[in-house]
Amino acid sequence: MIIRPDDPAVPLIEKAKGPGIRKPEWYALYTRSRFEKKMLTELTDRDIEVFLPMQEVISRWKDRKKRIWIPLFSGYIFVNHIDTPENRFRILNLPGAVRFVGLEGHADPIPEEQIEYVRRFLESSIAVDPYPYLQIGTRVEVIAGPLKGIHGILVEKRGKFRFVIQVDLIRQAVSVEIDASDVRAI
Repeated sequence: MIIRPDDPAVPLIEKAKGPGIRKPEWYALYTRSRFEKKMLTELTDRDIEVFLPMQEVISRWKDRKKRIWIPLFSGYIFVNHIDTPENRFRILNLPGAVRFVGLEGHADPIPEEQIEYVRRFLESSIAVDPYPYLQIGTRVEVIAGPLKGIHGILVEKRGKFRFVIQVDLIRQAVSVEIDASDVRAI
């Protein structure tokens, strides 16, 4: 009998072969744009433990506002499995899966406590918003507000949510304090 990797009769999560028993670990799976919820469904249908942190936001259109749920980390879903080539192959062959996050083609596990921290943030009454991970000296673009489209250099971080960017004008510089959510790296 020939068993194909996509055969539904084959369990998706296999036991690791070889000496010693390995425990499942958390891995970040990079997905196609806006495929996070689809991947959540695909993986849970296959009895794989997954975690997709979501946040409720108000989406604004020209004529109305609506509360919607979006992924906290756009483009990522967390998968708890034993990292074997067979398991990676089966997960990466699902529609919407791109690659596991790691170096040199190897998936790097995420410590269990970091997944737990994200869960605790979401369960608390604290407002959680993702902000860009930017270093001083990074070239940035303003993506919202009255300065939308302006390019500059991040020169200072004031607290966690305010950035000072430098904008060059005729060989002179001006700095402006701006909300971190209104800036992205370029």
